[in-house]
Amino acid sequence: MTVTKTQFPIDLSAYKPLTLNPENPTLTQEQRESLKANIQLCRDAIVFFTATGAARGVGGHTGGPYDTVPEVIILDALFRAASDQFVPIFFDEAGHRVATQYLMAALHGDLPSEQLLHYREAHSHLPGHPELGLTPGVKFSSGRLGHVWPYVNGVAIANPGKAVFCLGSDGSQQEGNDAEAARLAVAQHLNVKLIIDDNDVTIAGHPSKYLPGFTVAKTLEGHGLKILEGDGEDLDDLYRRICEAVTTPGPIAVINKRPMCPGIKGLEGSTHGHDVISVELAIQYLESRQQTAAVEYIKNIQKPKQTYTFLGSSNKWDANRNVFGDAVVGVLSSISEAERKEKVRVIDSDLEGSCGLKKIHDAYPEIFISSGIMERGNFSAAAGFGMEAGKQGIFATFSAFLEMCISEITMARLNYSNVLCHFSHAGIDDMADNTCHFGLNSMFADNGLDDGYETRLYFPSDVNQMKACVEAVFFDPGLRFIFSTRSKVPLILDNNGHDFFGSDYKFVPGKDEVIREGTQGYIISFGEALYRAVDAVERLKQEGLDVGLINKPTLNVIDEEMMAKIGNAPFALVVESFNRRTGLGSRFGSWLLERGFTPKYAHLGTHKEGCGGLWEQFPHQGIDPVSIINKVKDLVK
Repeated sequence: MTVTKTQFPIDLSAYKPLTLNPENPTLTQEQRESLKANIQLCRDAIVFFTATGAARGVGGHTGGPYDTVPEVIILDALFRAASDQFVPIFFDEAGHRVATQYLMAALHGDLPSEQLLHYREAHSHLPGHPELGLTPGVKFSSGRLGHVWPYVNGVAIANPGKAVFCLGSDGSQQEGNDAEAARLAVAQHLNVKLIIDDNDVTIAGHPSKYLPGFTVAKTLEGHGLKILEGDGEDLDDLYRRICEAVTTPGPIAVINKRPMCPGIKGLEGSTHGHDVISVELAIQYLESRQQTAAVEYIKNIQKPKQTYTFLGSSNKWDANRNVFGDAVVGVLSSISEAERKEKVRVIDSDLEGSCGLKKIHDAYPEIFISSGIMERGNFSAAAGFGMEAGKQGIFATFSAFLEMCISEITMARLNYSNVLCHFSHAGIDDMADNTCHFGLNSMFADNGLDDGYETRLYFPSDVNQMKACVEAVFFDPGLRFIFSTRSKVPLILDNNGHDFFGSDYKFVPGKDEVIREGTQGYIISFGEALYRAVDAVERLKQEGLDVGLINKPTLNVIDEEMMAKIGNAPFALVVESFNRRTGLGSRFGSWLLERGFTPKYAHLGTHKEGCGGLWEQFPHQGIDPVSIINKVKDLVK
């Protein structure tokens, strides 16, 4: 891990370690003032170093860690006073609140404070979610919402007599996993203490509006937990409730009501506080706190840029994940309002802005359902709507969460449902959130039998092909999964420098496409790996190696004609960002052998944990153009 010599501009040595006895639920004036000072110091630090992520373009999350500082500082003091009474880990269900884990690691001396200046940068070991074993001082891994409380139950079982804390949120409490965790915790009388930030904010909106019947307190009370609810910004009451939770055996939820980002002008109470604070607002906040050195540091940050010039693709880049929504709107505009209402329903899982569904929401709100963070149930609802012939359910979320829906996908197939699914953030490109949010195992969606109801997996390579794909498959029956990346991608060009998927292009499901011809072997690719493979092929041709390139936009259908073409070539190399163990490459070699073809065969894909950052993920995995070129040269020896 590279450590900068630049000094962290906020003096973290001002943090005053406290010891608090949970048997005494009343703060002294001195304790109260020390807690307030520590809380303010930590909140300033979180605003600052998360804003460095905004300035560098790697993103991050400010509001969640900022909000929960008071409870974390109290827990820190309790752990210090009586560590034998607790499992002293700040388990957190919201992995995006990783700034808390990094800050506490620095305050405890496990991580140099200067390292915080590299928040979410590539190779900094500070990814967007905590990863055990990667970052000094981080004591657990957390990625997808709703996964930590069930895990903490097991930690409590393994540590009888000790209290185990789980920092939760009203967002994570929407996941079905937490309902299951609550039932086990109550049934086994586990000494689990939930500290829940109930700020009525998630990515896409306010739970009180899109889930008006849901409350965290009543839900958990219904499961049998004791509820201690109050104002999270009332320090004395917060401390009293945490002490009561600690000194009362069994599972208890300390629910803290507060607005998102209290005290941050321009963000307080806003959904925008969920993500990283803007540079402008961070500077305003830090200036109001007289943190002039921090302000100057942010102002001097230079956003890194990808300087590599890719051959064979245009200088126009766009986001397939957004164009999915545009394409759906285009299709829906061709049918009547009555038909739309009767035959189409879109169900969001709090990610409409990230998956392109907001375009549909804005155009046709009457067919749009804003729902919560409950991917399994929402997918099944879309499938249930699409059970009747001629009706289409539309569902979208991140590709990393596809693994959570496998059972529901199977049931949708068995019920002959029609669902158009958009799983964005596939692969690894631009994924500073890192390993837990990689969309690697998307081929799992194709888990039916040979005679089962049709399932198709599509991964368009640029915005032109995305539009053509949506138009071609929208009204098809069955389960259709369309994948896109978080990153923007360039337009693929033909040999003459024109758009390969131009206005006369028609997407044909199940057909592979020759992007470049070649006599010495073929690269097979798709999605965001395709433009990198085009570049590799162009450079290889310049070196005198006549290598071809095949685009396989339909991932799970064998194009027999193209398979014969590839099979009779000297080599075949699959290049993808999916998991090497489960991706296209893990199948393609078998498909060749089953047909009696024996070219030299290899496949490149994601095979190790991420490095953070953005485009840096591709060379880290060895699937960038340079790595592709080197692999081809090995194959043609």
